[in-house]
Amino acid sequence: CPVGALTSKPYEFKARPWELAKTESIDVMDAVGSNIRVDVRGREVVRILPRLNEAVNEEWISDKTRHVVDGLKTQRLDRPYVRIGGKLNPASWSVALDAVAAKLKATAPEKTAILVGDFASAEELFAIKMLAEKLGIASIDARADGSCLDGTAGRGSYVFNATIAGIEEADALLIVGSNPRLEAPVLNARIRKRWRKGGFPIGVIGEEADLTYAYNYLGEGPAGLAALAAGQNGFLEVLKAAKKPLILVGNGVTTRDDGAAVLAKVAELAEIVGACGPLWNDFSVLHTAASRVAALDLGVVPAAGGKATKEILAACASGAIETLILLGVDEIDTKALGSAFVVYVGTHGDKGAHRADVILPGAAYTEKSGLWVNTEGRVQMGARAAFPPGEAREDWAILRALSGLVGKTLPFDGLAQLRAALAAAHPTFAGVDEIAAASHEDVARLKAGAGPMGSAPFVSPVKDFHLTNPIARASKTMAECSALTASRLAAAAE
Repeated sequence: CPVGALTSKPYEFKARPWELAKTESIDVMDAVGSNIRVDVRGREVVRILPRLNEAVNEEWISDKTRHVVDGLKTQRLDRPYVRIGGKLNPASWSVALDAVAAKLKATAPEKTAILVGDFASAEELFAIKMLAEKLGIASIDARADGSCLDGTAGRGSYVFNATIAGIEEADALLIVGSNPRLEAPVLNARIRKRWRKGGFPIGVIGEEADLTYAYNYLGEGPAGLAALAAGQNGFLEVLKAAKKPLILVGNGVTTRDDGAAVLAKVAELAEIVGACGPLWNDFSVLHTAASRVAALDLGVVPAAGGKATKEILAACASGAIETLILLGVDEIDTKALGSAFVVYVGTHGDKGAHRADVILPGAAYTEKSGLWVNTEGRVQMGARAAFPPGEAREDWAILRALSGLVGKTLPFDGLAQLRAALAAAHPTFAGVDEIAAASHEDVARLKAGAGPMGSAPFVSPVKDFHLTNPIARASKTMAECSALTASRLAAAAE
């Protein structure tokens, strides 16, 4: 509102605009990579606003991106902790790091595993992979949700090939195993924008949800997909008649046990309807994790003989994995970790920290500079707007310090050196605000995973939009929004 008659309630009376230090950065609440401006007063982030980028988020951000601010300062980890006698006790950095180093030295590499969370920057992913290689740890995975996408088929098999802006060029859309309204609200708004122009039939296989636009419901799971591919409903002809059909695949497919088989079927369908070719490749994967595409670009997946996320969790429960490092991982069943020695590097006192034997406090996304790659494969740089609380440090610095204590010193002393090494090893990351080319032939390689599909329906991994991560769960505003949404849905059900 130009005259200030309408104000943001969480920000109300917090600060005057001229008191704020304004920093341009990138949002990590989903994989869209919305461009944001972070406003800081003193050491506190008080406001997050959208920043114009027509190719990504235009001038919009989601409600969660805007109002998660208070979660950045509550339930924060601001000092290291070491569990002694079953109780977490405050410790110095030297004591905490020595405890972790001693455990790593005493544990065989095949009995050690690493899981990386959804907020990790490309620099942190590169550093943790390098450390794992130096230690001989093969069981490392940045797909905490258990996604079957491992990057071996090529970049075109795991990015949103149509690009976000390219949605407006499509003339038909098939959504498989995704609820874009919950998983990527800004991208969903772009779909609605195209739908409002007309001439844009939409088909959905998965949850029958309110997406804010009309669509043809084609089934809830693999049976619906098979029926569509066999031409048993009219939507196959709609896709074939379209000049630029778009197929959107979500985590409701990729995180299934039969995800590879379903992806193979969708890739086959994409070829049949002309959604995948040298001139128009619109096979598009919608991720929910801000770190996922960078992790796949860098190969932060199990090495030969290593275990993936589900296997790591099972091995922890059985005792086959004795030491587990969690780099910002909270969205797993921590009760299944058995007696494993757990090291948690993160920002909030959430699930991972509660289970940890050693806590090493890290920096939130507003407290560090880093590169993130969004779901369409666009490299973007976020800048530090504030400093971590208390004794917390940036994650790459924690990894660098730990590497020296285990005798496998990483070859960088600062963020600039780390970023230079990253760009040298993976030139894609040198092109900020650019999308590296991906081949349509990568999609065809997904067909190698063909096999029997299950019968379970496709289900979106997002159950509560407002409480999907530790920052959001620490936010009072998000808790209120979640409660209001639940009450509204309950009233609608009656």
